[in-house]
Amino acid sequence: MCSRIHRRNFIFGTAAMAASLGAAKADVAFPAQLVKFIVPVPPGAQLDAVARVLAESLSAKWGQAVIVEDRPGAAGNLAAEIIAKSAPDGYTLFVTHPGPLVTNQWLYPKLGFDPKSLVPITVLVKLSPVLVARTSLPARNVPEFLAYAKANPNKITYGSPGVGSTPHLAMEELAHAAGLHLVHVPYQGVAPAQRDLLGGHIDIMIDMVGNALGQIRDGKIRALGVTTKTRLPELKDIAAISETVPGFAFRDWFAVAAPPQTPPALADRLSGAFAMALQQQNVRQRMYEFAALPVGNSPAEAAAFFRQESDRWRSTIETASIRLD
Repeated sequence: MCSRIHRRNFIFGTAAMAASLGAAKADVAFPAQLVKFIVPVPPGAQLDAVARVLAESLSAKWGQAVIVEDRPGAAGNLAAEIIAKSAPDGYTLFVTHPGPLVTNQWLYPKLGFDPKSLVPITVLVKLSPVLVARTSLPARNVPEFLAYAKANPNKITYGSPGVGSTPHLAMEELAHAAGLHLVHVPYQGVAPAQRDLLGGHIDIMIDMVGNALGQIRDGKIRALGVTTKTRLPELKDIAAISETVPGFAFRDWFAVAAPPQTPPALADRLSGAFAMALQQQNVRQRMYEFAALPVGNSPAEAAAFFRQESDRWRSTIETASIRLD
């Protein structure tokens, strides 16, 4: 009887050890096939460019192809639905702007996915926005703009990449803080808003420095103020808006999330891979060219940041009574 028990325990122990070794081997082998980044913007957008730089870096590190699949539409919700239905195996990842993770849940009455079920991996970068104006606008800085806007209520138009986008919400925060009455002109993405600003069809917009810097330096548009807490090295002569409107600050960001039920160990591993990629000198240089500050934090840190951003934008959305169908 005793020998049978010992033999049975030996068999069970051997099987458990084999399973453990098999799992460890599978873990070490990751990734063993193509990895896909789902990106909720069209090709050529800044987020798409950032994703492609990281895809190239991780492909070299892993020895596996990493591709970017652009799935624009519905403020990122279409791409998020793909992620929500994907296997939690690390081979399909969501490289995204804030919308699907923190703002859309407060804008849409119903979503085809649960943002809270997506597994945070890391915040990739934080971006440096700037308030820019058509060159013919009679204001050269933030104090002059505020005075002009107050003297012309409901006559100043501002563009955004769309209703509920973070640049739209940031402009609503600025208008509320400064007591302005502005007219919002939403577009389907950044590019058409930029074109209309260049053409003088709208007055102002918040854009990312990486998108606007060349046009600012060429004198095609005018930088009024940066939305970061302090001045930027790329625009050292341009004041921060907070110097005139105390407490106002806004930085956009890009992040990575994984499908629901992605194991914590895999999330940690993926986060570490992105962090290492962001530490590479050539990658950091590309991020700086986009005026993007590399972050590469942990899943727990990313989750805490998402909650903080969600609370902030929920308050803004409720104050401005913004809703989407």
